[in-house]
Amino acid sequence: MNWQQIQPFLVALAIGLLLGLERERSHSRKLPAGSRSFALLSLVGAAAANFGEWAVVVGLLGVGALMVLAYFRTSEEDLGTTTEIAAIVVYLLGALAYTRPVVAVALAVVVAGLLVSKNRIHRFAREIVSEVELEDAIEFFVVAFVILPLLPDRDLGPYGVLNPEKVWLLVVLLTGIGWIGYIGVRALGAEPGLLVTGLAGGFVSASATTASMGRLSRTVAGLRAPLASALAASLATFVQLLIVIGFVDAEVLRRLCLPVVAGAIVLVGVAAFVYRGATRTDREDVEPIPAGRPFALRPALVLAAVLTFALLVGRWGADVLGPRGAVLAAFAAGLADAHAGSLAAASLAAKGDIAVDTALVAIGTALGSNLSSNSCWLSQRAVAASGSGSSPAWPRPLWCSPVP
Repeated sequence: MNWQQIQPFLVALAIGLLLGLERERSHSRKLPAGSRSFALLSLVGAAAANFGEWAVVVGLLGVGALMVLAYFRTSEEDLGTTTEIAAIVVYLLGALAYTRPVVAVALAVVVAGLLVSKNRIHRFAREIVSEVELEDAIEFFVVAFVILPLLPDRDLGPYGVLNPEKVWLLVVLLTGIGWIGYIGVRALGAEPGLLVTGLAGGFVSASATTASMGRLSRTVAGLRAPLASALAASLATFVQLLIVIGFVDAEVLRRLCLPVVAGAIVLVGVAAFVYRGATRTDREDVEPIPAGRPFALRPALVLAAVLTFALLVGRWGADVLGPRGAVLAAFAAGLADAHAGSLAAASLAAKGDIAVDTALVAIGTALGSNLSSNSCWLSQRAVAASGSGSSPAWPRPLWCSPVP
């Protein structure tokens, strides 16, 4: 017997011991299966896989029957079924170790992590996650794992620029990154300061965070802390945009990475300078800004509609007006959402409808128009805060209107 023949059984033994030891250490009562039983079950799984699939199925039925009997013997002491389910899982992992040991080990580590994190997971489910967040999570999973696979992966519509699957994938990516920002807000809270809160909130919605900071400037003594937080929210747009463009066109990302990083560094410097100018009282007087709902279907649909419109108008503008048309379309889309205009330009470049240089100019234009729109909103809130607290006497121009 050589090493290749004995390796799967050693891997199966290690998996069984790992999960069995975790089960024994996590319970003081008598268990239906401990470290030795888990190790043996994993070895039985590997041995069954050696005979064939039929043997694995027969062994699974036998292990399942044993765990049912063990549950009835111990159910008076503990109604939980985690150990019994883990025993069945360790048998299957042992069978998997015979053909794919690397995958079996990786899954075993994940299972061990879930078992060890029992208290944390229960606390997260019962005390941290709200009912609204659970509903939003279900909606996001439907959007990402039910709707997305059903969409056709082919070019449709005028000019053939609309690919439903790719457009919806971009929406899923943006909302998924927004989830990360929302988790950051929940995890960090207000203790690290308003800058971190603004940065995390910007991943959910930079425009909404900027609007919140504008409203907040009415209630605090100084304007520097809310302004710095709004700048941090715009920085989140830069980071989010680079991540998503990488999925659209690698060449555009390569050409765009250096200038965007340079712009982000400048934005960080300005935000830090403004924030340092705020007094300690101004910083402590600020209440934490809620991130809103982690996911809402209407903003996702609006984003998909704006992105689709930007693709159509950009392609039409490039066909009628040349490169200037694509740039103008990106500028118009950027007033509503920086991602829509930028991603439309990158998508057109990936299809070869416009040159990469034109796409870079269009992306810069979309970012510039969006930052100008957010800055206009914040500045008018600041003017209102510095006066009587009411809205400014002059009407706000249409191009300054934010889109949450």
